[in-house]
Amino acid sequence: MQRIALNEYRAGSERNKVNEEIEIRFLDAADAADYSRIRLEMLESEPEAFSSSDVEHRNLSAAEIERRISLDPENKFVVGAFQNGRLLGAAGFLRNSGLKERHKGFIWGVYVAPAARGKGVGKSLMRALLDRAIAIAGVEQILISVSTTQKAAGCLYRALGFQSWGCERRALKVGEQYIDEEYMALYIERDKSCGM
Repeated sequence: MQRIALNEYRAGSERNKVNEEIEIRFLDAADAADYSRIRLEMLESEPEAFSSSDVEHRNLSAAEIERRISLDPENKFVVGAFQNGRLLGAAGFLRNSGLKERHKGFIWGVYVAPAARGKGVGKSLMRALLDRAIAIAGVEQILISVSTTQKAAGCLYRALGFQSWGCERRALKVGEQYIDEEYMALYIERDKSCGM
C-alpha cells in the first residue's frame, strides 16, 4: 500500500489560485443559496455521478443546506471555486464521527461546471480540500468513490495519490441503467517526530 507523506503532499500544492479570475475558498452558511443552485445543477446534469438525486435536493430546506455546508474545520467543510462571484465548482469533506473511525474522512459532491472544466479548477478544489483535511490531527485516510462512467474524475484522483481498493457493481441505478462505483483511498503518513 502506497502512503503519501504529509510534507510531500503539501510541497506540491497550488494554493488558492487557479488563475487571476478564479478564487478557491471555503464555503459558509452565507453561500447556501449559491451552493444549492450548483448542487441542483450537478444532480440534474450528471445523475450517474452522484448517489443523491435532484428530487431529494429539492426537498431540503434552506436551513438544512446551510447546516450541511457550514464550516467545522475539524470535521466537515465544503470548498468552492468562484469566478466573478459565481460558484462554479465545489467539493465537500466529512470526517467519520465514530470513535473507531475518526481516523477516516470522505470526500463527497465533487463537481465543476462544464464551462470551467479542463482549466485546473477541479484539481485546485481537490488540493485545497486535501490541504485542509490532511492538516486535521488524527485523520489518516481520506476516502472517495467515483462512478466508473466518470473517467476524468478517476484520473484526477489517481494523480492526487488516491488508490483504488474496490469496485461495487450496480452501486447506483439511474432509471434502468446500473452504474458501478470505484472506491479509492488516500493514506496519510504522518511524521511522528513533528507531532503530526
